[in-house]
Amino acid sequence: MSRASGGRPRVFVARRIPDEGLTRVLAETDADLWTDALPPPRDELLRRVRGVDGVLSLLTDRVDDELLDAAGPQLRVVSNFAVGFDNIDVPACTRRGIPVGNTPGVLTETTADFAFALLMAAVRRIPEGHDYVRAGHWKTWGPMLLLGPDVHHATLGIVGFGRIGKEMAKRAHGFDMTVLVHDAYPPSAEEQAALGVTAVSQDELFARSDMISLHVNLTPDTRHLIDAAALARMKPTAVLVNTSRGPVVDQVALADALRRGVIAAAALDVTDPEPMSPDDPLLALPTCLVVPHIASATHATRGKMAQMAAANLLAGLRGERLPTPVNPEVYDRSRAG
Repeated sequence: MSRASGGRPRVFVARRIPDEGLTRVLAETDADLWTDALPPPRDELLRRVRGVDGVLSLLTDRVDDELLDAAGPQLRVVSNFAVGFDNIDVPACTRRGIPVGNTPGVLTETTADFAFALLMAAVRRIPEGHDYVRAGHWKTWGPMLLLGPDVHHATLGIVGFGRIGKEMAKRAHGFDMTVLVHDAYPPSAEEQAALGVTAVSQDELFARSDMISLHVNLTPDTRHLIDAAALARMKPTAVLVNTSRGPVVDQVALADALRRGVIAAAALDVTDPEPMSPDDPLLALPTCLVVPHIASATHATRGKMAQMAAANLLAGLRGERLPTPVNPEVYDRSRAG
């Protein structure tokens, strides 16, 4: 077991996180904190994790066999400051008996708020209006200026009806929207009635929806779920919102669809890759709103995420079960061993 002087475990924290969690980590461990605004380069990350007992990672840090080998056999926990964990090779960690933690639940409502804000901004062409004013084009009120569709009484299609999808539906009901949903595990008829939604096939959702919001996990089945064929099935007036994961959307196909008017607009909180290149074709299109992965960016939510990430890290260092483990089977494995 690798221990610093005084018996405190050694950990690497891959970026500065809110004090609600960071203060505990610094108080209870010998922490090597990466303080730069950008994530550690790969070679530096591999160097910094050597001999540590725990790693507090972000989505920008790939945790795979190479990193686990670099850290060494004493590594006892990986705590990810995120709900998603597609940056982590979870099976590799499980094979080594290393629990992986994430921060689920706390950003559900915050992310739904932001997804609906993106929807409103794209549908009502708010970024275009802002650019129009800043460019000095606003000369008078015009009856045909920057017209867009109504949100109220429109049809919203929600792809992925988990916690965030359900919160998105609640917000849609405030605008008297018709809500269609599609999920690999569709809600029961009773749940649909209680939530005021209708479960439909993916093709029907694409064809009927005025606005489509994506809330799926990134898996091999959902990578490029929105491709040229999917976009072609949507209305030419449709608006696409993505707050899930960037690779869910084929961005080349999306740029082409927006240029040709296959759909009307898109709003992306996530891209592939992240960060998006400044010369990406989507950024040249006034009908595409792109923001830098900030759906959970509120003081309260990021503070709660920091608390959860710290709690997972410290529990793992103590040999206790993580409060929110991604791979709970690691505990069954250890008992069986």
